[in-house]
Amino acid sequence: MGLPWARIVNALREHLGSSPLPSVSQIARSDLTPFHILVSTMISLRTKDEVTLAASERLFGAAQSPAGMLALSEDRIAELIYPAGFYRTKAGNIRKVCRVLLERHGGQVPADIDELVALPGVGRKTANLVLGLGFGIEAICVDTHVHRIANRCGWVNSRNPDETERMLAEILPGQHWIAINELLVAYGQRVCTPTSPRCSSCVIAWQCDRVGVERSR
Repeated sequence: MGLPWARIVNALREHLGSSPLPSVSQIARSDLTPFHILVSTMISLRTKDEVTLAASERLFGAAQSPAGMLALSEDRIAELIYPAGFYRTKAGNIRKVCRVLLERHGGQVPADIDELVALPGVGRKTANLVLGLGFGIEAICVDTHVHRIANRCGWVNSRNPDETERMLAEILPGQHWIAINELLVAYGQRVCTPTSPRCSSCVIAWQCDRVGVERSR
């Protein structure tokens, strides 16, 4: 018998209510294109949500397309997205991605996992987020929060996010694949934190094995 996923997802949704969504989810709901979602996701890596949102807004204010982005120098892009983590590396990768999109994909972001992970600086986490939020294609984006919570609850027993993605794909119904990331990211930031999670107020405690939890609130 599988896990009661609908009940788990509904409990998370009800608890989070009107809490702010993760930065890229907010951007996706602003009717922006897969290109904007791709670039903002690249900016978001190892960067706080509020920094990602502000950096994305500044960058998109200067350029809205791959061609427009290539018209900016790497230094200018770095200046616009600062203080995002590794902003200089990200600026270089953003320009490289734009060049590949123009040369190989007609300026469009491909809706294919293999084509996406072939782009400079794009891993499975970024690719799956673009597929889900940019194209509405069922994909499981596993970041540090999803990986931690899935293992802590005992839903999977995995060593890394890629393993977590494969294991979740086997047990999680497809209709929840896109939602699970933004729900667990928000929940991981507020309740199921890396250290001393707030287990006393957890709405999915009934479905959690508390694997590795030594201290909680």
